[in-house]
Amino acid sequence: MREPHFRTVVHVPRRLLAVPVAALLLLAGCGSEDPPPPPQVTFTAGAASAVARPAQYCDVELTQCLTDAAAPVRLAVPPGTPVQVTVPPEIAQTPWQVVFSYADAAGTPADERSPVFAPDARSDWTLELGAPDSRLLTAEVQQYGPPPQPNPQTGEMEFPIRASWVLNAG
Repeated sequence: MREPHFRTVVHVPRRLLAVPVAALLLLAGCGSEDPPPPPQVTFTAGAASAVARPAQYCDVELTQCLTDAAAPVRLAVPPGTPVQVTVPPEIAQTPWQVVFSYADAAGTPADERSPVFAPDARSDWTLELGAPDSRLLTAEVQQYGPPPQPNPQTGEMEFPIRASWVLNAG
C-alpha cells in the first residue's frame, strides 16, 4: 500500500514578496561590486606605444600598497625620439611628474625630472632629451600622495609617492 502524498501550499500575497526580493537583489548588488582597476599610463614613441599598469599602487593614505614587478613596459625609443606620456584623469587630478634616466652619446648616464604638474593642469607631457644622440633608458610617472611632511630624523621635506608607472626603453 502506498502512503498518501501531501503537498502544503502557502499563499502569500504578491505585494509581501516584492519587498523582500527587491531588498535581497539590492543587497546582493552592493557587496559584489569590484573596485575599479588601477589607472594605466600610455607611453608613445613615434608610431609605437605601450600601456603600463602601476608598478606600485597605494591607497590615498599610503596604508595599503601593492607592487607588481611585472608591470614595467618595454618600448623601443630610438635616440632623439620624443616620448609622449599620457595619464588618465585619476592621475591628472593629482600632482604628478615624470622622472627619467638617459645616456649621452659617450654613454654617460644622467637623471632628470619634469616639472611637478598641479592637479588638473594637464594629462600629457612630451619627454624630449637635450641632445639628439642621447638615448632614453627609463621613464617613470610618479603620482604624489599625501601632502609633504618633514622627516622626523632629518628634518628634510618628504614628498610621498602614491603610485608609479615605469617604461624601460629598449
